[in-house]
Amino acid sequence: MPAVVIVGAQWGDEGKGKATDLLGSRVDYVVKFNGGNNAGHTVVIGSEKYALHLLPSGILTPGCVPVIGNGVVVDIGVLFEEIDGLEARGVDTSALQVSASAHVIPEYNKVLDKVTERFLGSRKIGTTGRGIGPTYADKMNRQGIRVQDIFDEKILTQKVEGALELKNQILTKVYNRRAVTVEEVVEELRAYADRLAPYVTDTTLLLDRAIAEGKTVLLEAGQATMLDVDHGTYPFVTSSSATSGGAATGSGIAPTRIERVIGIVKAYTTRVGEGPFPTELLDESGDFLREQGGEFGTTTGRPRRCGWYDSVVARYAARINGVTDFVLTKLDVLTGLETIPVCVAYDVGGVRHEEMPVDQSDFHHAVPVYEELPGWSEDISGARSFEELPANAQAYVRRVEELSGARMSVIGVGPGREQAIVCHDLL
Repeated sequence: MPAVVIVGAQWGDEGKGKATDLLGSRVDYVVKFNGGNNAGHTVVIGSEKYALHLLPSGILTPGCVPVIGNGVVVDIGVLFEEIDGLEARGVDTSALQVSASAHVIPEYNKVLDKVTERFLGSRKIGTTGRGIGPTYADKMNRQGIRVQDIFDEKILTQKVEGALELKNQILTKVYNRRAVTVEEVVEELRAYADRLAPYVTDTTLLLDRAIAEGKTVLLEAGQATMLDVDHGTYPFVTSSSATSGGAATGSGIAPTRIERVIGIVKAYTTRVGEGPFPTELLDESGDFLREQGGEFGTTTGRPRRCGWYDSVVARYAARINGVTDFVLTKLDVLTGLETIPVCVAYDVGGVRHEEMPVDQSDFHHAVPVYEELPGWSEDISGARSFEELPANAQAYVRRVEELSGARMSVIGVGPGREQAIVCHDLL
């Protein structure tokens, strides 16, 4: 199978890292194609827990080549912090490949990200303050700095000079911050050149040749469908394309090479940051999901907003991405609930919507229409086949599968690598 895409089908934090890791031993390349260190993947292997932010999850699988694609924005300091942290724990990171065309996050964009959010006040987007948005804006404005520029001091200096002409005006005159000098930016980035060079390559050529040789390439999204800059809950979104369409653009792999799209959904729903969230729970049920599911950001540590499963969002994600298979994660978190509501539609001003409202205002005012399903109390963390699940847990999976637009091929019943029920092969 040439290329497979893994995407989040909600607002992120669905467990993409575990799904990627589950497949990692069967694929040859794992490619991160969008985002930066503004999202995190948590992977549990035995008693070891790894929190990855910028590195692809395949970095933990021996024999798998991890790739940072051209669609990623790279904080080089964070990249080496992660590399050093993994090497200290005995993980070999030498196979990592970084696209020469990926954009670099300079320090001034992190400053701008933070001060802009403070300036917006109640209208803030809820960014992580890591410079992701301003760096993507520079990319579109053709003022960005790419990885390859770091190795040519003359080109790097010219690009930094061009970017700071306007940015220093904003920093000093709008936000009352000090101006950033060209020299300090160039010096900081150039300091990484020698160490970075062995990792840098033409990743589009690398991946094309791998596919031509019959190798399997797994494309791993950061963030998720509902945070996609085009198809998410705009403007409360990330600044990149987190859908399967973005996988082709962010990796340089032709869309005709992609044969399967795997969508990751939690058995409930979470969101971090601002923006509408129809099934959000602001009561003890939300607290239960947060505590049982450990719903605190891998990158930020922020408590996640929690709500019931939203099949309208799942159907939308299935359609936008062309999902062929879903991986349903954290089913075990629902254990102990007497009944479990599932959102099957929205009520907007008395009108029932079974598909995503096209108008953002309608989505903001959507009231979930719930179907109550019976819960279960049995421990399911040791189940390794669908038949081992309690009858009510089986019924829950079947119903959300029916509502979501694609088959539930894998069911997660715990955080461990082995705690998964495989109903259909993903490769």
